[in-house]
Amino acid sequence: NHCSHHLIQKVFHPIKFTISFRTNALIIFISSPLHQIYYYTILYNIMKLSTSVCLATTAASVGAFAPLALRSSSSHTVLRVSNDAKAAAASTPLDLAADFDDVGPEDVLAGDPASGAKTGQAEVVLVGCGAPNRGMGWYHAVQMLEGRCPSASLDYVVEGWFLGPGAEGPGGPEFNEWAKTVASEHGTTFGTSVADLPPPKQPRVALIAGRTADNPKLLGECIEAGCKCVYLEKPGAPTVKELQGMKDEAEEAGIKVLMGYNKNVCKYVRKTREFAETVTGSHVTFVSNNAYENTPESLGECFERNAEGMLKNMAIHELALLVSFYDVTVENIESVTADKEFSSMQTLPGPSGKEFTDFDKIKFTIKTKTGKEVSVAADRCGGTDSYATVTDAEGSEVFRYWMPDEEDRANVEKLTETYPTAMPYFFTQDPDYVTVKEIVAKHTVTGEEAEGVATIGVAVETLRVAEFLTPTLMEQLK
Repeated sequence: NHCSHHLIQKVFHPIKFTISFRTNALIIFISSPLHQIYYYTILYNIMKLSTSVCLATTAASVGAFAPLALRSSSSHTVLRVSNDAKAAAASTPLDLAADFDDVGPEDVLAGDPASGAKTGQAEVVLVGCGAPNRGMGWYHAVQMLEGRCPSASLDYVVEGWFLGPGAEGPGGPEFNEWAKTVASEHGTTFGTSVADLPPPKQPRVALIAGRTADNPKLLGECIEAGCKCVYLEKPGAPTVKELQGMKDEAEEAGIKVLMGYNKNVCKYVRKTREFAETVTGSHVTFVSNNAYENTPESLGECFERNAEGMLKNMAIHELALLVSFYDVTVENIESVTADKEFSSMQTLPGPSGKEFTDFDKIKFTIKTKTGKEVSVAADRCGGTDSYATVTDAEGSEVFRYWMPDEEDRANVEKLTETYPTAMPYFFTQDPDYVTVKEIVAKHTVTGEEAEGVATIGVAVETLRVAEFLTPTLMEQLK
């Protein structure tokens, strides 16, 4: 048909001489829908499928077939239609003929090559997207795809689980459907490995939001992939030793690692701290809430999915505030006291059947050797809002500021309507996620100071505090 004739004339003819020494036949399989067309070359002699060139086009592009851009992974090489002049210049017949082993129809996920980071934008690689409506990485992607971070262009998504072993499991089909839509509408390229990324065309930043246990390995891969900066989601690594090793590796490579501690730039934190400075003998309490159902099933799933524990997960943001603004370090803690009336610790089975012990809610007060005192409360089933309070020297509450405040509630309602099944805490912290990503992206491009954003050095001390507090508070609650 016209499509086959066009592709043979425009694509196969220019490259056939470069591959003829390997083949003596060309078989064309045209599948339905029409936009999936696969060329398989067959080895001379044994007539066995060997080298395959996989092309993806659309019905609209058949009339003006464009040069091809290359994307590789650990097991295959994928070609996608490109109108990019740079890609055209780089794609010679020899380039197109080489290295196409083990390619199959399932390997094609083409984006719009006209997209990509422009001058003045950071080329963002999202590593560890997670499931739509549940993964923090997914929500980061949504914000960038909506254009809310003008200095950031989401060019690549690396998701090893849902594009690999988890493709058919819970969340897999939903992720892959979403990925196809994003690739089609925004030109984002999806893959399974950081190691397969092409060289950056603009200053590259990696946003690592996958499993905490994978982060040490992923950081090294991102450095090798040409990332100028890394945005690392909390807590950064499972242990202090691993996070310190990541810090050392990044410093040796000259790579800046900034942390996703968004509450460091929150409006409610800033306003609370400013008000507390006006009150003699003031005491600040930071309160963090999630909206899990107060059932063994819901909390068990939460405990397993966040197996590092509440203080390394949900409440790690508050600990980062204590490290950043209240002189809290392991060495400077004079005492820590759990509020036993408020706090609760449970041992529950997760979906796998394995049991996990963690706090479903915790409140504690830290006194430092330098004379500062601050409290933290966190409740997995406390609702969607977080807030901070200031009490005076007599213990009377004199100030409370909510996140979101009245100004931001309209945005929360709008986002809830748009993404009704997403995690509610995404929306209450929505403006702050945008703020941190924009600061990090701009820093990547211009080198200007990432003011207010926590560094990996702060993260190391925060994790040290979490590891110190967890057994101490658990012992007090027994």
